[in-house]
Amino acid sequence: MNWLWAIIVGLVLGVIARAIIPGRQAIPLWLTVVFGLLGAVLGNAVASWAGVGVTRGFDWIRHGLQLGGAVLLVAVGSPLWARIRGKSRRGQRQRM
Repeated sequence: MNWLWAIIVGLVLGVIARAIIPGRQAIPLWLTVVFGLLGAVLGNAVASWAGVGVTRGFDWIRHGLQLGGAVLLVAVGSPLWARIRGKSRRGQRQRM
């Protein structure tokens, strides 16, 4: 059940991150979920390092750091994905 929640959180964080970043991100949904999951892990690591990983009530700081990690990964990963996909398509066209 924990994996299901991780996927749901990754999807939500990834979609919110895509909505925050201006412009169009040409990444598939599965990659959005992966970036959201990795952003959540990155945000949790930063929150633990900063000493705010576990607090009473709703962890606004931790969740903000998770979202920030997802935004960072979507912002960096989307152009990389487009570049990788562009090169692979050009290589296929040249072979034909």
